[in-house]
Amino acid sequence: MATGALLPAGDAGPRGAGERRQTTAKGEPARPEAVLLIGLQGSGKSSFYRERFFATHVRINLDMLRTRRRETLLIDACLPGGTPFVIDNTNPTIAARARYLAPARAAGFRCTGYYFDLPLALCLARNAARPPGERIPPVGLYGMRKRLQPPTLAEGFDALYRVTVGDDGAPLVAAWATEA
Repeated sequence: MATGALLPAGDAGPRGAGERRQTTAKGEPARPEAVLLIGLQGSGKSSFYRERFFATHVRINLDMLRTRRRETLLIDACLPGGTPFVIDNTNPTIAARARYLAPARAAGFRCTGYYFDLPLALCLARNAARPPGERIPPVGLYGMRKRLQPPTLAEGFDALYRVTVGDDGAPLVAAWATEA
């Protein structure tokens, strides 16, 4: 997959860290944003959220909420109020992502995806460095890797970005390649 130009570490794609656009370039009200982070455990999704979206978006994460019911309640609170949110889960399949994209689009949200395209070995190493209670068994990462489907714009995303890591371990964000 070819990618566009790399964006500087401080640029999360549509906006830099902590910057929230209230209007479009034409001065129209900006659509609220639903962000889906997509990738293996240990790929840096939660760290990326903290660096790029903490000040502007509600974080929705099943590890923290523990049940789909709680997750749904929180999403249902964000949608009618136009509150920007980030789904910080693995979101490995088209079906898993559809549960978030469909209601967000129906509520008029701009849907943005960040695909964490990191080597499995790096994710395993990062996972092993986590505190013992937060580690995922390696077999879980291998299984998730088999299920992981790269996202497509056809799923309902308005924008997609590919996240890799630089030599210094910092995330590199690149515009998604145009699909043929």
